[in-house]
Amino acid sequence: MSIRSAFRSIVTLGKGVIRGLPEATDDRDPIELFVEWFGDAAEAGILLPESVALATSTPEGRPSARMVLLKDVDETGFVFYTNFGSRKAQELDANPHAALLFHWVVLERQVRVEGRAERIPEDEATAYFGTRSRGSAIGAWASRQSATLPKPDELRERVSRFETEFKADDAVPLPPFWGGYRLVPTSIEFWQGRANRLHDRLLFERSGDTWSHRRLYP
Repeated sequence: MSIRSAFRSIVTLGKGVIRGLPEATDDRDPIELFVEWFGDAAEAGILLPESVALATSTPEGRPSARMVLLKDVDETGFVFYTNFGSRKAQELDANPHAALLFHWVVLERQVRVEGRAERIPEDEATAYFGTRSRGSAIGAWASRQSATLPKPDELRERVSRFETEFKADDAVPLPPFWGGYRLVPTSIEFWQGRANRLHDRLLFERSGDTWSHRRLYP
């Protein structure tokens, strides 16, 4: 973290811990507020501020969680990518209810998002896939994500195979088994740490196209 980033962290942390979430924040659009907080995390020099815990569950309610990377956010929801054969994808396809948790510890901030996940259109996934490095694109083809790997050499062999199949001068195409999900939020909670554990919690809940809000006890 640079000196500038460290200073930015201290300033942002101080605003949150000392002042908390002002009442005027209650009337904000929650997506706009999230984008503002995400920008604060990035400017603070936090490593991978886009990393987020994704919680899914089976239709029977057996939960699992893992870290993914947020790749886009707008008024329609939060986007991440994966192999459709992965455990997370299989669970999302069977039970689309899911949750995200962002935790920016240096700023004492959390954002909790709950909603329903849906696959994004193929053209959108293709556009994003074209921005990945060649190595990451080859890796997407080579990995049978979440399947049993009998021996490490098998993965290296698969990488070599696809490096040969896709010539260096050609774009690596989108695998048919790979794409993105958009978590369409039904609730977004902002948590700001404060002294003496008197934290601020502001919950936004969606009904149709309208957001309502309420404060929660810490």
